[in-house]
Amino acid sequence: MEQINLSSDTVTKPTTEMLEFMMSAEVGDDVMRADPTVIALENKLAGMFKREAALFFPTGTMANQSAIKIHTQPGDQFICHEWAHVFNFEGGAAAWLSSISSRLIKGDRGMYSADQLKDALNDPDDVHLPLSKLVAVENTTNKGGGACWDIEELRRVRTFCSQHDLRLHLDGARLFNALVRRGETPDMYGEIFDTISICLSKGLGAPVGSVLIGSNDVINRARRIRKALGGGMRQAGYLAAAGIFALDNNVERLKVDHEHAQQLAIALEACNVVERVETVETNIVIFYIDKQYREEEFINMLEKENIIISNMGNGKLRMVTHLDITSEMIERVEDVLKKL
Repeated sequence: MEQINLSSDTVTKPTTEMLEFMMSAEVGDDVMRADPTVIALENKLAGMFKREAALFFPTGTMANQSAIKIHTQPGDQFICHEWAHVFNFEGGAAAWLSSISSRLIKGDRGMYSADQLKDALNDPDDVHLPLSKLVAVENTTNKGGGACWDIEELRRVRTFCSQHDLRLHLDGARLFNALVRRGETPDMYGEIFDTISICLSKGLGAPVGSVLIGSNDVINRARRIRKALGGGMRQAGYLAAAGIFALDNNVERLKVDHEHAQQLAIALEACNVVERVETVETNIVIFYIDKQYREEEFINMLEKENIIISNMGNGKLRMVTHLDITSEMIERVEDVLKKL
């Protein structure tokens, strides 16, 4: 029985076409800025977002944390949602690497409003409080079930940040899911954020890599931080080629993942074991099982059917669709849920 891995969209494997494209890449030493394929990927994304420059990173965590380090000094504070990936799932790196504190905002499905930032902002004249220097946004939201920010709210956040000399970073690990879902374009985000990180190894299907986008000054500083963190790669063009292929071929097909997620949500809502399913916008389905059952029992029942999902804690279970999940696989999951 073929395994159906819905634990994350990071489990995707390169297609035959992507591998062929990777193997035909022209490469050089990227640490010496001599890999033409890496340069092509960076220029491609910088152009899409209408920003000056971009930098290829091995991971999204390194890209996010480099941006945080660029925008802050030790002792500063950054503001984000309490569910933000940069706070919860990056090994405490903001405190460890940048020596900053975090101000967490409660909100709806991983999102908050510009008005909420007013209460989170510290008085810069109060020496008892850390200086608020950076605001972080995550789109789509991971723990929020793939929710998409409203672009007008993001513009209000930008206005607030500009008024209070705050930098604004976007953890856009799944930003292309939001772009496809909302019919938006990359340049709309390029004009809002000081820095944007894009992950290529989730729904876009590349095996490795993220890209940080921003001004020439920011990217020059990011290059030094990447080197210090051990992120300099040599003939990285083989990996960058996968990112180019993904951007050229796998963006519009994200709609299929979103449709599959909607099908799973409907099947889960009809399952007697499931208590509640959160609103589904993109490719993440968050749900809760009836309290008379243990989450481990539910997960194990699916595993016996060779269906893998993830437990996010606090009662949250998660299914994530991606390009390795076919319509036939979705139908099999639906059949299993009916039996439960």
